[in-house]
Amino acid sequence: MAGQHPSMKQTARQAEQHARRAAQHPQVEQLMRVGYVAKGLVYAIVGVLAAQAAFGAGGATTDTQGALRTLVNQPFGTFLLALVALGLVGYALWRFVAAAFDPDGKGTDAKGMATRAGYVLSGVAYLGLALAAAQLALGNGGASGGDNTQDWTARVLAVPFGRWLVGGAGVVVIGVAVMQLYRAYSANFRQKLKLGTMSQTEEVWVTRLGRFGLAARGVVFAIIGGFLALAALQYDPGEARGLGGALALLAQQPFGPWLLGLVALGLLAYGLYTATLVRYRRMLGP
Repeated sequence: MAGQHPSMKQTARQAEQHARRAAQHPQVEQLMRVGYVAKGLVYAIVGVLAAQAAFGAGGATTDTQGALRTLVNQPFGTFLLALVALGLVGYALWRFVAAAFDPDGKGTDAKGMATRAGYVLSGVAYLGLALAAAQLALGNGGASGGDNTQDWTARVLAVPFGRWLVGGAGVVVIGVAVMQLYRAYSANFRQKLKLGTMSQTEEVWVTRLGRFGLAARGVVFAIIGGFLALAALQYDPGEARGLGGALALLAQQPFGPWLLGLVALGLLAYGLYTATLVRYRRMLGP
């Protein structure tokens, strides 16, 4: 009798196939590509503002939400911000697709599942940023000037086992930083690129932007993760720092303007590299 009905495994496989076909729809892929542009633009703005601060040309150390506030004050800023919000939704969608269907072949072992879980967290984070962009575009607030990292850290520390959760988050972020630095060193991100469609000059510059950008991002993530761990150890949310706080810390070190300027240019490079993925990255499939 049971043979007359598809098994649960077969049903799940069919559902996955239907979802994969939906994800491969040209309009969905276009939304994903717009997502890379939006993400690249946000990081580029953060990098430019930090570089201006480092080199004494105005600007400020800020985070991704600060970049949104900067964007909305530009000519046609509301329209641009609405496009960024849509693009960030597309990028979040791509993260969820990558987590569910594993187009990059991360696998189902412990390392692969941890990476795919990271995709889910990344998708949630970018959905939150998209919501902030949409609220700001609609004039309903959003992207407030407060330190969201410290606010969230305080909330998590207040729950049972909150110290362990914050400390665990710090360890995860440090792990991401190490992964970013390794990708910069090994240039293994090239495996996801359509190298055959590039000229030699394009390949060289996309690789340089990727390595420089990923290294800068790794440095920033290491600082963020370290301070999350410190916040857990000291039970003090005031120790937590987000992207803007990490950049500000660099500026306070010996040779701070040089350190900040180097990392800022790296974040700008990461934004430019991310934007090139619109054309050169393999999205779904081998």
